[in-house]
Amino acid sequence: MSNNPPHENNPQDIILDVLPEHEKSQVAADDHSTTGHEWDGIKEFDKPIPRWWLWTYYLCILFSIGYMIAYPAIPLVNDYTKGLLGWSSRDVVEKDISAARLAQSKYIDALQTASLEEVAGNEELMTFAVEGGKSAYAVNCVQCHGSGAIGSKGYPNLNDDDWLWGGTLEDIYTTVSHGIRFDEDDDTRYSEMPAFLTDEILEKADIIQVAHFVRAFSGLDHDAGAASAGAEIFADNCSSCHAEDGKGDQEQGAPNLTDAVWFYGSEFDVIVDTISGGRKGVMPAWAHRLDDTTIKQLTMFIHSRGGGQ
Repeated sequence: MSNNPPHENNPQDIILDVLPEHEKSQVAADDHSTTGHEWDGIKEFDKPIPRWWLWTYYLCILFSIGYMIAYPAIPLVNDYTKGLLGWSSRDVVEKDISAARLAQSKYIDALQTASLEEVAGNEELMTFAVEGGKSAYAVNCVQCHGSGAIGSKGYPNLNDDDWLWGGTLEDIYTTVSHGIRFDEDDDTRYSEMPAFLTDEILEKADIIQVAHFVRAFSGLDHDAGAASAGAEIFADNCSSCHAEDGKGDQEQGAPNLTDAVWFYGSEFDVIVDTISGGRKGVMPAWAHRLDDTTIKQLTMFIHSRGGGQ
């Protein structure tokens, strides 16, 4: 510790006190001329920057001027300077895309002519189709079905084996191509669940009884008396689509009511709302937006998720 008296008014001297002896001598030997700036007793030395730093700075300026002359750099009103070398990042990207398309062409050509079963039976072609379908899915399908294809309320999970319209390759291809209740496609899959309360087909009390009966199908909590009364109402109004055993009909897109998979939820109030107002979800017909090869790739990707039949 220094034996010098504390410096009460000069912060610069205080700093010197804590420096090692060899650094103190160096500071003492330096030119103490200042820029004239002072703040709270601290002055700024007027010392030039190192020469190597200065020359590096000059070289950077020269390099930047050369870069602006050689490459596209300066934006204009309607264009930009092209640069003496004629290099363009757009050209590089276009060449990369062309090279990728050329490398993929044999697989694309094969997909165009192969049937779905032939694609599935060719390991190399199947791998290409699944990877391509994965990319197409990420662009077109995640908004509804989610990045992991697990769906959400009103949007089906594509990983399980519970299918509204069938899970075979042909079923999936048809669904992706023509959509569901998509008015712009004449071949769209179509079914319509009646709005039993809105259309005054059933009374509210009848719907409550049917809701109890539906919950009984899958072993959920229910009122046994109400469920018993709802059985006859179900048979008269619902079994033509959902079947007498409640297992549904994929030809009509009628869901299975006996399992634990619920499209809109298994809560009692949700089931009552579904029966009362019906459900009429819509899926786009992708044949209007994507080429047939991409739809085949999507089919293979979805089928490979684990739930394909």
